[in-house]
Amino acid sequence: MTPLRRSHGFTLIELMVAIAVMALLALVSWRGLDGMARAQSQNRERGDAVLALQATLLQWTADLDAVTVLSQTRALDWDGRTLRLTRRSTDTSQPVVYVVAWTQRADANGVVRWFRWQSPPLTTRPAWQQAWDRAGAWAQDGSGSGDDMRGSELGLMPLNSWQLFYFRNDAWGPAVGAAALTTSTQLPDGIRLVLNLPPGPALAGLITRDWVRPTAAVAKSTS
Repeated sequence: MTPLRRSHGFTLIELMVAIAVMALLALVSWRGLDGMARAQSQNRERGDAVLALQATLLQWTADLDAVTVLSQTRALDWDGRTLRLTRRSTDTSQPVVYVVAWTQRADANGVVRWFRWQSPPLTTRPAWQQAWDRAGAWAQDGSGSGDDMRGSELGLMPLNSWQLFYFRNDAWGPAVGAAALTTSTQLPDGIRLVLNLPPGPALAGLITRDWVRPTAAVAKSTS
């Protein structure tokens, strides 16, 4: 008689080895996917932060480009913490101006951010004065949006500190103190913005941005 052929299967040790190898491959694959997900998340956060910074600096430049000097008003005022300015409308068909303020303060969650405030359109000097005072109150405690002069507030990127320097007489100098603007010279030839961004996964450190007054006729030095 032909003997029966015994069917061959995996032994217990072989099964244990196979399971261990599969578990190791799964662990390595999970770590690889987790690393890729973290890298994508970091790149996305950094990209969003860069876009937000670019949009903010474009708005900063647009505000300075539109600064206008009017009789018996202030074009620029920097007190070491808040910059207030008077800017014209981008729509030349509307003879209106706006009061804009930039400052640094904590938001509702306690995060210190750079903020921008803009008044409604203004057509009279009393309305301008009211908006100018309202911008100062807003910069102190966020109370610049009353029913009679409601403005728009926008919270921007987190910020440790910021500084301004004016370019006048062929040299950069502090925007406050001896180099502060007077009534006869309300606009400097240039403004240097220095932002100190807090440590984070996206952007951190010092960022410098120079603005040159469009009508300035003197040569600028970046030293």
